[in-house]
Amino acid sequence: MGDPFLRTRFAVPARPGTFLRRERLAELLDRAPRAPLVMVDGPAGAGKTLLVADWAAGLGRPVAWLTLDASIGEPHMFWPHVARALHTSGPRLPLGLGRPAAGHRAGHSLLNRLAARLSGEEGEEGPVTLVIDDYDRATADVSEQLAYLLRHARPGLRLVLVTRTEPLLPLHTYRAAGEMSEIRAADLAFTPGEAVALLELHGLDLGVGAAHALVERTRGWAAGLRLCALAARESPDPRAYLKEFEAGHSTVADFLLAEVLGRQSSRTQDLLLRVSVLERFCPDLANALTGRTDAAAVLAALHRENAFVEDLGHAWYRLHPLFREILHAHLLERRPGLEPDLHRRAAHWLRRSGTLAEMLAHGAAAGDWEFIAGALVEDLAIGQLMNGLRLGDVPEPFAVVETGTTGPATELVRAARHLAEQDVARGQVHLRRAGQRLAADDSGPAAARLSGALLEALAARLSGSPARAERAARAGRELEREVPAQLLDRHPEVPALLLTHVGATRVWAGDFDGARAALAPVADGRARAATAVPRQDALALLALIDCLDGRPGGAERAALAALAETDRFSLPRSPGRALAQLVLAAVAVDRDELRRAQDLIGPASGPVVRDPVAAAGRSLAVSRLLLARGRPDAALRATAAAAAVPTDVASPWARCEAALVVSAVRLGEGDPDAAVEALREAADGHPAGAVGEARARLAAGDRRAALAMLDMAVADRRAGPAVRVRAALVRARAAYGEGDDAATRRLLADALRGARRDRLRRPFREAGPWIEPFLASSALRCLAVGWLVPDGQGPAPEAAAEPVMTERLSGREHDVLTRLAQVMSTDEIAADLYVSVNTVKTHLKSVYRKLGVNRRQDAVRRARRLGLL
Repeated sequence: MGDPFLRTRFAVPARPGTFLRRERLAELLDRAPRAPLVMVDGPAGAGKTLLVADWAAGLGRPVAWLTLDASIGEPHMFWPHVARALHTSGPRLPLGLGRPAAGHRAGHSLLNRLAARLSGEEGEEGPVTLVIDDYDRATADVSEQLAYLLRHARPGLRLVLVTRTEPLLPLHTYRAAGEMSEIRAADLAFTPGEAVALLELHGLDLGVGAAHALVERTRGWAAGLRLCALAARESPDPRAYLKEFEAGHSTVADFLLAEVLGRQSSRTQDLLLRVSVLERFCPDLANALTGRTDAAAVLAALHRENAFVEDLGHAWYRLHPLFREILHAHLLERRPGLEPDLHRRAAHWLRRSGTLAEMLAHGAAAGDWEFIAGALVEDLAIGQLMNGLRLGDVPEPFAVVETGTTGPATELVRAARHLAEQDVARGQVHLRRAGQRLAADDSGPAAARLSGALLEALAARLSGSPARAERAARAGRELEREVPAQLLDRHPEVPALLLTHVGATRVWAGDFDGARAALAPVADGRARAATAVPRQDALALLALIDCLDGRPGGAERAALAALAETDRFSLPRSPGRALAQLVLAAVAVDRDELRRAQDLIGPASGPVVRDPVAAAGRSLAVSRLLLARGRPDAALRATAAAAAVPTDVASPWARCEAALVVSAVRLGEGDPDAAVEALREAADGHPAGAVGEARARLAAGDRRAALAMLDMAVADRRAGPAVRVRAALVRARAAYGEGDDAATRRLLADALRGARRDRLRRPFREAGPWIEPFLASSALRCLAVGWLVPDGQGPAPEAAAEPVMTERLSGREHDVLTRLAQVMSTDEIAADLYVSVNTVKTHLKSVYRKLGVNRRQDAVRRARRLGLL
């Protein structure tokens, strides 16, 4: 029987004359010389094999090398080949230790003999080094058995895996133990400096600045750079060619068309040309563009062949940007007039199975504006548009709705545009036109009428019109029964947005119970991207209600939960974010943390939906801060600014909050009668307003009326801790004025106990200097020390208080933080996010800075307290 082993499988690949040795990668391989496992993981053409071959040649001792192919990926063939590789270049293993056999798995006997032989092999030169190239061809059974060998062969074996995919090994164990060194695709990518050196090996001279653009075009991909270099060598002026490199009709295009496209069948060429209009594609989408059914097999084969088709995972692909650009230019030349039809086909497929942004982009490229309007309205995508996309993302569909057809779908899209721009008057014009056209056609799609109800609710919210919002909500609930269930299931943002808009108008009207009933289902719903915007909005509105009712703890929790949605789903301009920050600022003022309040108000430049509630919320936070800082005139101006927002009805709580500011200013000016007058009608039974009026009446000498108002305020079930603390302080001031020190101390003790949990310091600062001798007494000091007054051993309470994070984490920083909480190493995070280790380190530094910590454990703890995890 002849020798079944092919010698080429055990040969270390030769390096070409144009190979560039990159020291930084060699150092990565040498970083942990005693690590039992080394992994070089990257796509085809990234230079993995030549990198490891060059490193192996520089070790100064034999290296066992095995290149896998499909025929030896199973255990019964794999292990005899491993044994032969080791025998050929390393330990003198008996030739009969293992031979290929058909139809069975490698037994533990072979693995045990290999492990026993290797475990004693570590000598002065270190362990035996085994390189397995193309390891992605190995089966899961092989990986399981390889892990067994690696565990039992140490310290005599160092394993180097060269693979396109991460192997099915317990890598987390090796990483945690520091027993693994790895190089990934981001490490393999050429830098501009390395690109210059590579081009020099091809006889080309190019500076780092010019090379940077070339690296961007090729993403530092080794094969792409070499192709550019080969093409440039054919140019009379290679330097100018590389500087002015354009895909279209360049020599690089000729080279790629001949060497890549030209080698494909005519059917494959046709598929590649057609998908060049797409940023990304799956087999079904490619089939829609070709009219065929074979895209899955063709794309998988192209990816395996490294034909410039990149696998994005989950059956999605994309063309390498260089190849795509060339193919697109070739499409325009070879098939003129086909591109609009391809965009139209893509838009229609994406309407059924893709994302709204992609559908809109291809519909716009096809110039099919009527299709775009119909898709937005009839598919209920209008809610998704208002939920996530902005005018800057997809300008064409909005720009075109000013001309062309005048059907109900077009009118609704026009209305959506103007409402998104806060132009309520023009939005309502188009809503009326759409309503007239829909009323004339009762058989029109229910989804279009539901889209109209959603926009009506938004217009009512922006107008401060609760009655109109309620009508829209009732119509929306009826229409939800008519819309196909599967369509409504695909768009959970529509009922969520409808409830949120209605809830906001109920907040404006002072119907807090009704607002909670509308907002709670949205806020308590499952966290998902589709409903992230209304969920954040609802949480921010609930936070505002708690703040107005004097419940700072609940307000803070709801506001932090709202901000967590920003980082979880990357919502940089979502409408609830600014309101949540403003609520936190108002809470910070009550805690006398004025620097923190200012920092929170600064970034809160206004929500995307600038409704009256948001304007009043900003006035609330800003005026409270200005009063606390002794700037009464500025506080009055801030209050007046909120009142300038036009609304259909006035808000009782907004009126009360404005009156509280005026009353506080008049008290500060020594005019208690004017302070009483400011709140006489505006308080309107609101507990906080009643306490404010009681304080003013007490200052005006009307003790009996003040105490009666306090009784009424604390009896109201809406009165939260902040209201009750202020009420207790006003009672204490009344007792102090009567000379009843015992009652004064008792009431101050009640106030301190009520304020301690939420660290409500501002009410005590506002009480006046009369309170200081009482707080200095031992009986009350023990209740105030550490949070209201210093304990003599540490900083003042504001300095000691833990600050709320004011600069929000980006979406990618939140991704890194989440994985940090999962005890993943920096390398594991980089691998999981498909970024470089240096990128992860940069994100970590930013996370630490924003959270105000220096260690990962502290970052995780801090993030959990803030509700970010």
